[in-house]
Amino acid sequence: MPEKTIYIEMFQPFAQYRNPFTFYYAQTYPLPPKSTIIGMLQNATNRYYAEEFWEVKISIHGGFESYFWNYQQLIKGDVELRTKGDKPELWNQKRPLYGSGLKSQRTPVYQQELFNGRLYLFIRGKEKILEEIKDALERPKKVLSLGRSEDIIFIRDVREIEGFEKKEAKKNIWMTYPTYILRKNNEGDFPIENRQYPVYSIPVKVIFENDGKSVRNKAEITKSTERKVDFKTVIHAAYRARIYLEGPVKIEKVKINDRTFKIIEEWGWI
Repeated sequence: MPEKTIYIEMFQPFAQYRNPFTFYYAQTYPLPPKSTIIGMLQNATNRYYAEEFWEVKISIHGGFESYFWNYQQLIKGDVELRTKGDKPELWNQKRPLYGSGLKSQRTPVYQQELFNGRLYLFIRGKEKILEEIKDALERPKKVLSLGRSEDIIFIRDVREIEGFEKKEAKKNIWMTYPTYILRKNNEGDFPIENRQYPVYSIPVKVIFENDGKSVRNKAEITKSTERKVDFKTVIHAAYRARIYLEGPVKIEKVKINDRTFKIIEEWGWI
């Protein structure tokens, strides 16, 4: 089945893409990881937990104007619904969430949050699933979010892309927008010479399993459901970053309206 590429442009007023490797504060990734984007696409198409979505490749570009720190009190652990007489109550840590007496404990956490984001996504995969994604985003049937449920997105453009210009970069690359670059692939390390760029381990695949069998819908999620996450290490290249190379790489270049995007062929697709 032939592959296609679609382009998605979106605006996001606020975002928090939680880095699970931070504990005393909640750091955000600078751009959404692949798993977060796939979750949004599964939600948009009402195809929750559909594993064929993980087969698509995504190139992630864009950035946010600024970040800030938000002090919040979070509820940790499971929340249960109990009935006291005819009145339903929410419980956590063997105590009610609300009320005048003893309540479940809240944990104060500083959260790093992003402000005013413009995101540009390229998604490549089989024609059938990309048509499904394109239709769902052109005519969304619900309010879409990326990351937390309150971090809504506004779709600005969705289109099929053809005619990538292919070039070879031998010494350096001028990136036009912030992006993720794989640190390693099946052939080895990315041939970068200057190593001052920040590196992140981002989730690229999340599968829920019950006794080794993949979950197909929300009704199958229980306390014993196992969540399996695959991570990959990426370099975060900043706005107009100049990357010096130790060896040649192939570049896919495309211009959309007045924006030019460069995707490193073997390393810019996650």
